[in-house]
Amino acid sequence: METPTLVALSRQTTLRREMDVVANNIANMSTSGYKGERMMFVEHLVKSPGGEQLLGDKISYVRDIATMRDLSAGPLEQTGNPLDVAIQGDGYFVIQTDAGNNYTRNGRFQLDEGGQLVTASGNPVLSDGGQPFFFAPGDTKIAIARDGTVSTQNGDLGRISVVSFENQHQLRPGAGGLYHTEATPTPVERPDVTQGMLEGSNIQPVIEMARMIEVHRAYDAVKGFVEKEDDRMRKMIRDLSQVQA
Repeated sequence: METPTLVALSRQTTLRREMDVVANNIANMSTSGYKGERMMFVEHLVKSPGGEQLLGDKISYVRDIATMRDLSAGPLEQTGNPLDVAIQGDGYFVIQTDAGNNYTRNGRFQLDEGGQLVTASGNPVLSDGGQPFFFAPGDTKIAIARDGTVSTQNGDLGRISVVSFENQHQLRPGAGGLYHTEATPTPVERPDVTQGMLEGSNIQPVIEMARMIEVHRAYDAVKGFVEKEDDRMRKMIRDLSQVQA
């Protein structure tokens, strides 16, 4: 494969992956606590044949190396639901799953049939003591303090675990807005949580739609180049075959 075609295909491949990232951001723009993602690229530049001048034409091979998460906070949205909890500032809720503890910023909690505080997917929310929360049938006045202490008219039940990580980019996204990592979490000494509110997605729909249009146009432009290069190669092969005949 000639260098121009290889370079063009490298760009087309990265654009397709970037489109997947943008589409995922748009699909989750209404997901509580969702953090948008961006792709990171590197370019390998070489002088084109005959480009001996200092600022001559260069060939750029593009390669995507990672996906970076935007860790900025999303807007707080008031819901009035006493089981909705938003974290202000640093921190993640600790969620118990079959694969071990996971972490999330999505504080849309509920009670299951057994009175246990769980996520929308049914995974238990853990206290700072590593235990789930259970409410009695008569617990009607559920209150969650700013430090995460959960209480009812019958007394305190414990404090919701809020943890942080030295490098949040090590968190890997999973299903249901959960993150998993092998890194050891650190308890947040003074968590700041708000009852009756949720942290919205930090996705800005207008910007993401503009990015999608930009990526789509760039992809079409590269596609056109590849098609023209393919036509050129076919013409060259046809002309050579006619000369040899």
